[in-house]
Amino acid sequence: MTLYGLILLVHILSAIVGLGPGFVMIYIVSKARTMTELRHAYLMRNRLHIFVMIGGTLLLLSGLAMGIMRPYLFHAGWYITSLTLFLIALGFGPLVLSPRSKPVKALLKNHTGDNIPEEYYRLSKKLFFYERIENMIFLIIIALMALKPF
Repeated sequence: MTLYGLILLVHILSAIVGLGPGFVMIYIVSKARTMTELRHAYLMRNRLHIFVMIGGTLLLLSGLAMGIMRPYLFHAGWYITSLTLFLIALGFGPLVLSPRSKPVKALLKNHTGDNIPEEYYRLSKKLFFYERIENMIFLIIIALMALKPF
């Protein structure tokens, strides 16, 4: 196996480890019916987020390494578009998702009782809207990587 082939393997495995869990994070918390279940679901979600961060970092680094090893990739439209979309998605975390997740986390921490308050549904609806946009960006990136249309 060549060095490039090894980095490509790391890139593919990183996509599975980093992006896969991200696609189920909304589903995990949306099935909770009580605050106890919801808190547990968010605990599981936070644990999965570690895989997303590690996989996402390796995905970016391996993708850039492949570009450095094969500089013509920096002239391929699908590569530049994928890289640009990935950086946009990367910025979603601190700029879009974090500010919308902080009130949810505070509600989970401070709410007493086992009923899920209506405020949670309002807050989570906004958060999940942006998470779905991010998931769509990742699906577009995956399609660009697989199809290399331009």
